[in-house]
Amino acid sequence: MVESKLKNIGTSIFAVMTKLANEKNALNLSQGFPDFDISPELIELVNHFMKAGKNQYAPMPGVPELRKMISDKIKKLYHSKYDYENEITVTAGATQALYTAISILINQGDEAIIFEPAYDSYAPAVIANGGKPVFISLQPPDFSIPWDKVNSAVTEKTKIIIINSPHNPTGSIISKNDIKELEKIIRNKNIFIISDEVYEHIVFDGEKHISICESEVLRDKSFIISSFGKTFHTTGWKVGYCAAPKFLTDEFRKLHQFIVFAVNTPVQYAYAEYLKDEKNFLDVQIFYQKKRDYFLELIRDSKFKPLNSKGTYFQLLDYSEVSDKDDFNFSLELIDRAGVAVIPLSPFYSQQNLNKLIRICFAKKDEVLSEAARRFNKL
Repeated sequence: MVESKLKNIGTSIFAVMTKLANEKNALNLSQGFPDFDISPELIELVNHFMKAGKNQYAPMPGVPELRKMISDKIKKLYHSKYDYENEITVTAGATQALYTAISILINQGDEAIIFEPAYDSYAPAVIANGGKPVFISLQPPDFSIPWDKVNSAVTEKTKIIIINSPHNPTGSIISKNDIKELEKIIRNKNIFIISDEVYEHIVFDGEKHISICESEVLRDKSFIISSFGKTFHTTGWKVGYCAAPKFLTDEFRKLHQFIVFAVNTPVQYAYAEYLKDEKNFLDVQIFYQKKRDYFLELIRDSKFKPLNSKGTYFQLLDYSEVSDKDDFNFSLELIDRAGVAVIPLSPFYSQQNLNKLIRICFAKKDEVLSEAARRFNKL
C-alpha cells in the first residue's frame, strides 16, 4: 500500500476539459497551447543542430550559448545582471523549475503564500514537500493583490511567496507598488520569492512587464522562472529556465541534476540562435494582442462580458447573463450546447468560489476564434 502525498489532488482540470473536447469534437479553447504552426526558421534550426551532431547530453545547467543569451536578454529588458555560468539554469519547462525551486525551499511545516486564483502546480508542490499553502484571494475585478491580507498572513513559518505575473488565469500584472510592498515584507526576514514569469513577453495595451529581478532587494532572494514554450509557441518542447543568485542556484542545481540532469540538446542550441534576433520575442505581444482584440470584437454583442486582460493569452469571461449554473457545470454545458471547451475558474481556488467566470485561450487560429465566437453569440 502506498500512502499518497497528494491525497486530495485529482486530474488537472486542463487535462479533463481537453479530453472532453477531443471526445466530443469540440473547439478547444481550454488548455493553454497554440494550435498554429511555429516558426519554420526555428524548426530548421533544430534540424540543423541535429544534423550537426548536437544530440548527446547537454551540460547539466544547460548549453552555455543559451544561458548566455538568457542572461543578455534579462540584462537588456530588466537591467539585472545574472552570471550565465553560475546563476542561469535551463530546465525541462517552467513546471519543473517551479517544483525544483519549491522543493529546495520548503521543509516540513513551512508555509507558502499563494495568490488565488492560482495556477494548479503551486500548491501540490508545496504539499508534496511537507509545506502548508496559505491562500490569499486576489481582488476582482482587476485581481489586484490585497497587501493588508498578505501582511496579516505572514508568520514565522512563512518561507516563500509565489508571484505570477502576467497572471494565469486572470491576465493581471503586478505594479511598481506591488514591488514596493513585497520589498517591505521580505526585508530582514527569511522569506523568498518564486516568480513565475512565463508570459513575460505577452503584455498588452502599452503596459510593461515588471520582473521581480528589477528590484535589487527582491532579486537577491528570488527565483525568476520563465519558458520558451509560451513565447515561441513550442509548449511541447518543454524548455524553460531559472535565474537566481548563486547561493540559490547552487541548491537548485543539486536537485535539478537528479530530476532531469539535462534538457533537450538540439532545441537548446536552436533557441540560442533564434534569440539573437530580438524581434522573435519582442513582437510576440503584438501578435497576441491582435488575437485578443479580434476575438473580443467578435463577441462584443454577445451576453459574455470580458474582464480586462493585461497579459497572457487567456481571457476571462463573465457568463452571468447566459446561465445561473456554477462555472464547472456551465463549462460542461458549453461543450454539449455550443461545442466549445473552456476552463471554469473555480479549480484555480482552494475553496468554493461562486464567481461566474470562465477562462478561454485565444492562442488559436483566427478561423477557430471566429467559429467559437459565432457559437457564443448564439447563446
